[in-house]
Amino acid sequence: MAVSIDAQAAIKAPGRLSQEATWGLIFLVPYIILFALLVIYPVGYGLVLGTNPASFKRLWTDPVFTRTLVNTVVFLGVAVNIKLFLALLLSGFFVHEQKWIRWLSVIFILPWAIPSIPTILSFRWMLNAEWGMVNSLIFRLTLEDGPNWLLSRWGGLAWICVVHIWEYLPFWTLIMLAGRLAIPKDLYESADVDGATGLQKFSYVTFPSLRNLYITCTLLSTIMSLGDFNSIYLLTGGGPADATQTLATLGIRYAFGMSEVEVGVSTVVVALPIMIPLLILMLRRMRPEDEQ
Repeated sequence: MAVSIDAQAAIKAPGRLSQEATWGLIFLVPYIILFALLVIYPVGYGLVLGTNPASFKRLWTDPVFTRTLVNTVVFLGVAVNIKLFLALLLSGFFVHEQKWIRWLSVIFILPWAIPSIPTILSFRWMLNAEWGMVNSLIFRLTLEDGPNWLLSRWGGLAWICVVHIWEYLPFWTLIMLAGRLAIPKDLYESADVDGATGLQKFSYVTFPSLRNLYITCTLLSTIMSLGDFNSIYLLTGGGPADATQTLATLGIRYAFGMSEVEVGVSTVVVALPIMIPLLILMLRRMRPEDEQ
């Protein structure tokens, strides 16, 4: 049997790379260099800056940091869970095929599609205690001044959660909608034959089919929300008096507002014990069941 030249070369030099593998490695070199410069080096340098024991001592003696930890937990617990729960419910509405629902879905996705900066600044303008649109409308209707929406800790955090949910709810609704569309219709037809109600269909067909997707989205949304800087900084600026700071904004305050770069990086490093377990759980859930 005739043997090709490439096969003969492979037989004569088994440790030698083929021409395709060699060119593949050559094309990988620019990516490896960029990855090392733009990812490995910044992350490594940040860990070096953020692991100074003096920086952590500075953090734990600052009452603003303790309050920031509480704010971060409250923000994640409220915003993420309400956002994913509403996304699950709204996906049941948008799954219908009526034409007007499809047009409504286009309008619904706009808050996520348009840039976040002008939309969040619009909320800040509307909620201004002195000349905002909301308080102006309240004064016209009741002849009384409206509340200071953003000038208290819990009021500011509440509106931060509202803005965050309003901005990112369309994206997660689309994810849940895609999951609903992947459910076989035969399951719903069988449920109709058995006389199941809408709530029973959701309890025994829809949610069991979406459970893994829902948990994975919750983990991913928690990781993404932990780094949400715009919603806090543009709406309240972390105020009043640093009352609504989260880890994402407090690090910027230390690094740029107070010129304490190491302390600012340490603030972000504090979030690693939260992020790393979530990343491990999310990656494990995304693996095929036979590999888990």
